[in-house]
Amino acid sequence: MKLLLVEDDLLLGEGVVTALENQRYRVEWARDAAGAEALCRAAEFDLMVLDLGLPDMDGMTLLKRLRNQGVKAPVLILTARDGIEERVRGLDAGADDFVCKPFDLQEFLARLRALSRRGAGIVSPVITLGNIEICPKSFSVRQAGEVVSLSRYEFDLLLHLASHPMRVFSRDMLVDQLYSWDKEIGSNTVEVYVHHLRKKLGKAVIRTVRGVGYQLGEASA
Repeated sequence: MKLLLVEDDLLLGEGVVTALENQRYRVEWARDAAGAEALCRAAEFDLMVLDLGLPDMDGMTLLKRLRNQGVKAPVLILTARDGIEERVRGLDAGADDFVCKPFDLQEFLARLRALSRRGAGIVSPVITLGNIEICPKSFSVRQAGEVVSLSRYEFDLLLHLASHPMRVFSRDMLVDQLYSWDKEIGSNTVEVYVHHLRKKLGKAVIRTVRGVGYQLGEASA
């Protein structure tokens, strides 16, 4: 799950990034509106956490701009403004949820999990693909009731494909989802993880679309 954090407070931002990475989110951190817009032009995000008090632009204005530019990721707003009028403005601007500062970390993470399920069209916290069960909350996979041991990136790749079962992803799109922009990636990294998943869960779990990329396979049937 790739997440954009837009927060100018260094101490708070470092704490949020650490908490999110501990939960296996892939986090890009922008400290102002200009940086957020640049990152959104360069990559697609699954979630966004947005502070309203940015140094170069009000967070509400930034949110409206991003929505007008086609950014569709669910947005959780961090704010010290807890009035009803402020929440109405945020929802009208395109926000999906709010957390007021100071906030409880566990509630914050739970709200992000709910938004991620909503954004992927997932109502149940467990995704079922034939005899395969994927639990995003516990980062676990079972096949026919037996636990299947997956590495972090194997799990993330499977979860991403399972969250978008009809979509075909190119190698570059999957690299963008699995890694931060500053990571050096081998030329066959995605192919290696696809091979491992097929070996552990069956060859049909991921389908190769020739000349395009990969799609969730017959395990969803």
